[in-house]
Order: sequence, then structure tokens, then C-alpha cells
Amino acid sequence: MNRQSSVAQSLALLAVLGLGASLTTVPAAAEEAKAPQVKWGQCPDDVGAEAAPTVLQCATVPVPLDYAEPEGEQIDLTVSRLAAADPDKRRGVLMLNPGGPGGSGLALSALLVAQGLPGSVTDRYDLIGMDTRGIGHSTPVSCGFTTDSPYYSNIPPYAVDAAAVTAQARVAEQCADNDDDGRLRHLTTANTARDLDRIRAALGEEKTSYLGYSYGTALGAAYASMFPERSDRIVLDSNIGDTHLDRDGMRRYALGMEQTLPDFAKWAARRHDSYGLGRTPGQVRASYLTIAGRLDKAPVAGIDGNLFRLLTFGHLFKQTQYPTLAQTWQTLLEGDEAAVRGLRPLQQEGADGPVSPTDNALTVFLAVTCNDVEWPEDVNTYRQGVAEDRERYPLYGAASANITPCAFWPYAPTEPPVEVDTEGPRNVLLLQNRRDASTPHLGGKMLREKFGDRARLISVDDSGHGVYTLGKNSCALNTTTRYLVAGEMPTKDTYCRAD
Repeated sequence: MNRQSSVAQSLALLAVLGLGASLTTVPAAAEEAKAPQVKWGQCPDDVGAEAAPTVLQCATVPVPLDYAEPEGEQIDLTVSRLAAADPDKRRGVLMLNPGGPGGSGLALSALLVAQGLPGSVTDRYDLIGMDTRGIGHSTPVSCGFTTDSPYYSNIPPYAVDAAAVTAQARVAEQCADNDDDGRLRHLTTANTARDLDRIRAALGEEKTSYLGYSYGTALGAAYASMFPERSDRIVLDSNIGDTHLDRDGMRRYALGMEQTLPDFAKWAARRHDSYGLGRTPGQVRASYLTIAGRLDKAPVAGIDGNLFRLLTFGHLFKQTQYPTLAQTWQTLLEGDEAAVRGLRPLQQEGADGPVSPTDNALTVFLAVTCNDVEWPEDVNTYRQGVAEDRERYPLYGAASANITPCAFWPYAPTEPPVEVDTEGPRNVLLLQNRRDASTPHLGGKMLREKFGDRARLISVDDSGHGVYTLGKNSCALNTTTRYLVAGEMPTKDTYCRAD
């Protein structure tokens, strides 16, 4: 496996469409009378190892592949449970989703506990993780992406010029060629929300609470809109702004990077004597543009400008990654090929066999994103968008506005995107960092407006992707915990100052 492919695949899980046909009507609700009862048992070995020392139980729940034909082909969903620690205080279930689409959530409860999820929450809820349809230990799907595939990231490649806005028709064609079972067209946010309701029914619960991150906010917003009467306490963390990811949502990655890089630039400027990236934030930003420009013209050790920009984008997700990012910039700025090969974030990921380890995740991301909404077909639409965003967002606009395989996706949407329902209970708590490369603050404001009085927005003066337990802001932690434990929804939108 070449170095560029291996590095890219290690970043591909970051955060991170010529359609047109008649739409079919799909029932929103699952038939509870036919919901199977869950039989808990041992989790798959890899899940158990990832969750250790937390004790998880796992089970499978069958659901219809096509909800328009509920008695037709069934697929399996694998779910996990971390049982409530205090049965006397137990309120119900809290379903979890890590985002993606394409992220495995079976061990998410263990991760959150390790990150400091309060005991008052784990006392009261069974934490329910899952591999949603198409993912991991659920009935999986595959486009057949290999370790040397040129398609290795959810985010389009950076277009260095107008000629670099190239069609990705072959990727869409490859997915269709590998779709022997006809399952890809049924991977949608709406169907996944229906799956959540099937799981709720199988667990014997009248309602479910929910905590979703990143794309998980779109799924949670869809569930709260399709099944408002069955939604209990809903927490949506790091919002993409709607019930689906569309072209505008992907272009907001560039806005997020423009708003987030200054935090790293300030950090690096204070450490100029160590990393040599600039004594002011402006000089650090200039170093980024210098490195990217050089690598566009002459890659070093297989690292080109596109990959450098993607690596920087991914390392802005957490402030704990700043030292590694600074080290990487420093080495690339110096241009020492031997030193670049020795960088920790650029070391090769092991892979057995020709299938990429990110094939499944990339496939699910593509299928859900392309199936949820119609994307423009015309390549010139993307060329224009790249030209606009190259000027508006010089750091990353020419990547996030670039064309994706969705422009050539072979399947038409079976139904419109889920509309946010404003008529349900006031039970949606939105969390958003002010500076987030993947989901900028604008996404939280957009979803707050869509939900109206059903929601309250907690805006946090912090940087990074993920607020509740994944961030370290005490105000956001306490506000969210009070809501999950006692049902105390803030009376108005709240601003949490930096600790």
C-alpha cells in the first residue's frame, strides 16, 4: 500500500447526484406488535476489546430492508447495552450515535464512560449503542474500495485549479457494480430513524432518549421529527444544521476551518521557538498556505497539498492534537523527506488484503449522503462553487465545494428529506462549540431555528468537535447532565463561557 493511500485512509473517517424519479411513500412508524424481543449475549470480540473494561452486552434486531415492504427482506442490526448502574433510579434507554454516517457505535457507551460521562447518567439509563444499517456488525454494505483506491475520504479532494474539478463517476459506478443485493438504495437517514424506532419497540420501551454527535444530530433530528411522541430527552451535539447532509452542509466545512484554525494559530505562535511556524497567528496561517502551495507543486514522501490540507482539517477536531499537527507542519515546512517519512501521523496503517479498512464506512457515508437528497449533476455547478469558495474560504473552500460521487449516484431518492417537526414536545437540547472545523456554530443556529420552541441552543466558547463529555466545558457538561437526569431544559438559549 502506498504512503499517500495509507495516510488518507487513516483520515478518511473524520468527519467528516444526478437524481430524478418519482418518490414513493414510506410509512413512518414500525409495527410494534411485530417487534422482536431482544436477547442479550456476548459482544463480538473486537467490540469487547474496544470497550474493556466496561462490560457490554450485544444483540441483533431484524428490521425491514425496505419499509415500503415491511414483510419483505429483513436485515440485522447489532446493538449493545451498558445496563443502568442503579435499577432503582432507572429512567429508560439512552440511544447513542457517534456520527458519520458510517461510524460504528457499539462501543460508544464505553468511550463516553472513559471520557467522564457522569454516574448520575449511567445510573438512570441503559446506554444503547449500535451499528446502524449497513455498518460493521450489522448487515454490511461495500463499494469494494481497495487499499490503493483513489477514493479515500468523505471530503472531496482540494481542487488546485479549475481543471482539477474532475468527475467522480467511476466511484458511483463501482458502488453500483458491487451492490449485488440491492441494499445501497435503502440506506437513508429516514430509514435509519425507522430502525431506531424498531429498536425502541424491541427493547419494550414506550419512549427513547437520544444522544447523537455530528451526523448523529441529523439522525436524532429526523427521529424527533418522525416520532415526536416517542422521543423523550434528545441531545444533539455538534449539529450539521438539518436532518441530512447536502452540498451546502459539506461546503460549511470550509467555514468551520476558517473559524477554527485561528485557535491553532494562536497556540502555535506562542510556541514559535519550538516549532518555527510564526510568531503571530497571521504568520502561522501564512505557513499553512506556504506548505500547501509547495506540496501542490512538489509532493514530499507521497504527501501532496490535498493530503496536507485534509490532515490539518482532521487535527483541528481536538486541541490535544495540536502538538502533533505543529510537528507535522514543521517537518513539512523544512521539506526533509526522511523526516517526513518518520512522522507519527504519517506512518502507514497496517492492512491485510486488498480491501480497504475504510471501505465499509466510506460506502455507508456515500449511500446515505447521496440517497437522502438530490445533488446537482452539472460539473460546472461545482466548478463555480470551487471558484467562489476558493475566494471566500482560502484554507479549504476548494475542497469542500468540489464534486463528489453523489453527482453521478445511480439511485434516485425514494422520498424527500425528513422535515423538522416544530409541533412536538420541547425536548431537544442542542450543543455547539463556537469554533468547530467539521460542524461550525452556524449548524446549531440553523437547527435551533428549524425546531423553534421545541429546542434550546447551548453555545460554548470553545474549539473542537464534540461538547458533552468529549469537551471540557463545565457549563455545558452541567447543563446537559441536569437535562438528562432531571429533565431541566434551559428556559432560553444559553452561552457558556470558556473555563
